[in-house]
Amino acid sequence: MVAVFLLIFLIGLGFALTLKKTYTAGSSVLIQLGQEYVYEPRAGDAARGAVPDTDGLVASETEILMSGQLRERVLRKLGLGVVYPKLGAKYDQAAPAEKPLIMAKAVQAMGESMNVSAAPANPIVRISFEHDDPVIAAKVLNTYLEEYLIYRRSVLIQPASPVLERQRVLFEERLADADAAYQDFLATNNIGDFAAQKTGLTQTIGQLEGQKYTIEASLQERQGRLASLEAQLAQISPEIGLYRDANTSDSDKLAQLKLQREDLLSRYKAGSQPVLDVEAQIRQLESGMASGRTTAPGARRVGVNPVYQTLQTEKIQLSAEIASLKSLRDANLQQYEQATAQLQRFAAIEPQFQELSSDRDLLQNNVRDFSMKEQQDEAARMIAGETNDNIRIVQRASPPAKGTSLRRPVLILAFLFAGFSALCAGLLRMFLRPGMPTPASASRTLDLPVLGAAPLKAR
Repeated sequence: MVAVFLLIFLIGLGFALTLKKTYTAGSSVLIQLGQEYVYEPRAGDAARGAVPDTDGLVASETEILMSGQLRERVLRKLGLGVVYPKLGAKYDQAAPAEKPLIMAKAVQAMGESMNVSAAPANPIVRISFEHDDPVIAAKVLNTYLEEYLIYRRSVLIQPASPVLERQRVLFEERLADADAAYQDFLATNNIGDFAAQKTGLTQTIGQLEGQKYTIEASLQERQGRLASLEAQLAQISPEIGLYRDANTSDSDKLAQLKLQREDLLSRYKAGSQPVLDVEAQIRQLESGMASGRTTAPGARRVGVNPVYQTLQTEKIQLSAEIASLKSLRDANLQQYEQATAQLQRFAAIEPQFQELSSDRDLLQNNVRDFSMKEQQDEAARMIAGETNDNIRIVQRASPPAKGTSLRRPVLILAFLFAGFSALCAGLLRMFLRPGMPTPASASRTLDLPVLGAAPLKAR
């Protein structure tokens, strides 16, 4: 048992003495939501702006941190001989066909020495790297973080895709065809602006209808006035007397006879025959005047009746206005029919116009959207390619002052394993040994009393 114990313990002691002290450098990274994780659909707005939760965000960044390509980038930047001198020397002397295998072994060894851990619902990721040299451990880990910030851009940021440009060019070609069909439709139907002209026609028809009612009302009003004037003109004389001259010939004759009598009296006696004759004429004339036999009408002047003339003038004006309103009504009716026919033509071709206009507007929106997406993607790539604002290095690695070694655990394990092996060897030896070692064991095993025991003879 002692031999077995010493053999196994010495082997474990020798192995423990060959173990080197290792140094573990550590750092931590704060991961926040960035633009590269915000979902931007290529077409449409479905699920635009969707973002992962904290665990999903940290999990994706952790996968990038554990990437083998990232470790290879670090080894190539620092040099394989700096991190692993033996593999570096072997890599320098190996044939080109063997170098990828050596590099793969170095990447695997680096992955075994590196630990990336994160707690649930915690945006902090902790990274540690174990190496024999504390300076190399810190240098490797810091270089690893720098390369991680560069490498993650190539993983998360999509390169410029020609898909958007091809779709934009395709939509531009379709837009050109749709625009040509739209312009041809307008030229064929002699239309400048369909919507404006249709609205103008609708407004014109409304105005014409209003004018029609106004004209009809005015026409009826004037026709009524004309009928009233004609009735009044039938009752009024066209001419009236302007003035009349009084007839004074009998008075003048009487005065003349009296003068003649006075003249005769100046030359004759009152009873003379000439005077009597004159007096007889005077009496006769006065008798006739008294009886009205000598009265005769005087001169009379007749002229146009001004009331009749005014009514006639107003009648002429009303007739002219009625004729003008009838002409205006006919023109209004003609314009209304033309506008209505034009509006009906617009209504007939409106479905075709709406289809062409809808296709054209839709293609214009698509071209604008894809052009905007191209610019946004380009701007996002440029911004994301120059910054890592959502990634913060909380703690950079520094050379660890204290290393760790497995010598003591190996020695303890070797001691325990050696003791257990020695015990097993003793038990095995005891069970395989022939005979009974003591009288008591013989009595116990055979269930018989032992009457005597002889001492062991020497060989």
